[in-house]
Amino acid sequence: MNADRVRERAGSLPREPGVYQFRAEETTLYVGKAVDLRNRVRSYADPRSARIRRMVKRADGIEIAVTDTETQALLLEANLIKRHQPRYNVRLKDDKSYPMVQLTAHEAPQIEITRDPDSEAQRDSDGAATVFGPYTNKGQVETVVKALRETYGIRGCSDHKYAGRDRPCLDYEMGLCTAPCTREIDLESYAEDVTAVKRFLEGETGILADPLRREMEAAAQNQQFERAANCRDRLETVEAFHGAGGEAVQSVGDERSVDVLGVAIEGEDATVARLRAERGKLVNRDRHTLEAPSADTARTGYDADGGVSAVLAAFIVQYYAERDLPDALLLPERHGDDEVEAWLEAEGISVRVPGAGREAKLVELALKNARRNVGGRDECGLLADALELESARRIEGFDVSHAQGTAAVGSDVTFVEGSAEKSDYRRKKLTDQNDDYDNMRALLGWRARRAVEGRDDRPDPDLLVIDGGEGQLAAAREALAEVGWDVPAIALAKAEERVITPNRQFSWPSDAPHLHLLQRVRDEAHRFAVQYHQTIRDEVTTVLDDVPGVGPETRKRLLGRFGSVENVREASLEDLQSVTGVGERTAETIKSRL
Repeated sequence: MNADRVRERAGSLPREPGVYQFRAEETTLYVGKAVDLRNRVRSYADPRSARIRRMVKRADGIEIAVTDTETQALLLEANLIKRHQPRYNVRLKDDKSYPMVQLTAHEAPQIEITRDPDSEAQRDSDGAATVFGPYTNKGQVETVVKALRETYGIRGCSDHKYAGRDRPCLDYEMGLCTAPCTREIDLESYAEDVTAVKRFLEGETGILADPLRREMEAAAQNQQFERAANCRDRLETVEAFHGAGGEAVQSVGDERSVDVLGVAIEGEDATVARLRAERGKLVNRDRHTLEAPSADTARTGYDADGGVSAVLAAFIVQYYAERDLPDALLLPERHGDDEVEAWLEAEGISVRVPGAGREAKLVELALKNARRNVGGRDECGLLADALELESARRIEGFDVSHAQGTAAVGSDVTFVEGSAEKSDYRRKKLTDQNDDYDNMRALLGWRARRAVEGRDDRPDPDLLVIDGGEGQLAAAREALAEVGWDVPAIALAKAEERVITPNRQFSWPSDAPHLHLLQRVRDEAHRFAVQYHQTIRDEVTTVLDDVPGVGPETRKRLLGRFGSVENVREASLEDLQSVTGVGERTAETIKSRL
């Protein structure tokens, strides 16, 4: 849109509060709120920032929604930003992209790591699970959850596996579960252990750290140094899990809950760290990532030097629009948004920017937590920039595996924000053929059809990564074009680690973070494909099934050792006898039968 079209459209708008959207075809580019829609939209005829000028030029229309009050406009803006994720807004990413720890609503609760907790699990109430997080370091969460299970024996199995058992499973033998399913522990005692786990996740580090420290010291005294070192490493992870800062929060008046916010910005990425205190005690810490493009500095105050205020304003509205507000907010600086200030004041929320004392120390702690996370996911941004993509947050990797055309399979792995999302892994049996290009074409055609027909419950990825070279990439793109699934695809050739795109090839430095991300995706796709191929291969009937003395396990070991029936046939008696379970007589029988 040019300046004349913007003025023409603005002239037809009411002078009332509301929300406006700049649109390009079916895409929302920008959402804004206004006390006076006509005046606000007219200002875009001469925007003050280059980025907003590009946005206006790209837009082909403006949609509005009139509201009764400025507060309604504020909350509607937040909801539309979360729904449409417009490119030119400061926007809060969905918490569900981060792992959380959930204790299920069950007579014997299960502990699990999830990115999609029960819909009613945000509060601890009858019939609802209890959820802690979100957390940004999945590896740390996995270490802590395993330590909790080893210490308190909380089950990790599904409710389906829990029901109807008549004897404990392997987790009981390994010391990971106290087996409430068969009442090896009574439910009352189990509930006490669950309470201890909750206390740790709420912030009482000593609940888990103290037993680990005692175990470490005992192992060292018994000269079990490897075990002591393992305990030491887990203890360090546990003690770092909640971070520093266990001091109480000094409440004012009747304040029961206080949230402390810290902000760190690097480029177009921002992190808001939130500390939650209830009745003077820190009970939760979490971090949230926002995409913070340099917007209209006249309205938001966001620019390269002063973006904290805009990030705070965007976060407060988008985060608390769907959650209960605390009694007080402690901020590192003023957010500078009059509408946000009016909303918080109408809700009776005390907003403070402490300059000294205990509250100031807590704000500094929140800032340290934010700085620890900001830029931690830069490899996705670097990859997107290098490939000239809008985003590389969600990536799917593909590979095929077969043995000279038999037991052909394909893998489809998913990475979100640089971390493996194993719940979104998929695998596919393929028609047996000794042609990697056709196999890749079939695999990508299968994925594309499921996406286009709405049969895949996963969101479309930002990028597809093919394990292979130009031939594999060409086959994959042919399948995508045939089905009509418009998703960027590249290949990563293992020999020289060349990144191959439809238009050019890249040889990035070996220490480039975005190359490391592609390598992780490629290697995981390869591992997952090979693993599935071995499973399928072991299920295939072979002539070994007819050899007396060779059962399923021995057959599996033979194929694992030699790779194929042909190689088993060519093996010597001595080589055959090197396989566990194959004696002299069985080896001679194998040689004579094959």
